[in-house]
Amino acid sequence: MINETDKQILKIIQQDARITNAEIARQVGLAPSAVLERVRKLEERGMIRGYFADIDPQQVGFGLTVFVSVRTSDCAYVEGALSAIPEVLEVHDVAGEDCYLLKIRTKDTEELAKLLREKIKPIPNVLDTRTTVVLKTFKETTALPLDGIESENGKRKMKAKESKRQ
Repeated sequence: MINETDKQILKIIQQDARITNAEIARQVGLAPSAVLERVRKLEERGMIRGYFADIDPQQVGFGLTVFVSVRTSDCAYVEGALSAIPEVLEVHDVAGEDCYLLKIRTKDTEELAKLLREKIKPIPNVLDTRTTVVLKTFKETTALPLDGIESENGKRKMKAKESKRQ
């Protein structure tokens, strides 16, 4: 659980990871040193896992996005091997007939075919793959909808209302 100020800080950093502590402090009404301390604590708790540049895949030659469902006979070793492939951006353990769902970016379909043939299908225990090619992306984000989470302040207000009712 986080408080309202930490939630505000997370929202600001999520919008712009390069923002200064002084600017965050101005926006949330705290001293820069207090913001620095809060950010450090959020990092220590694992709420902030890192800071990244949002690079346009098209601009750097990774214009093809695909999702690949992978069926395996045994999950041992497979997730590590899939995670080690640089073009595989995400590996999800999923429910259903398939074991994993991968998000992959490659240059083109030729590179995708090579990747599937040489890096994914040879992994021990991989039985089958099913590929879905993305034609157009309308939304892609790593930003979480933090407005939807309850803060400690919100929980305290709910408890106070419940106490008054009783």
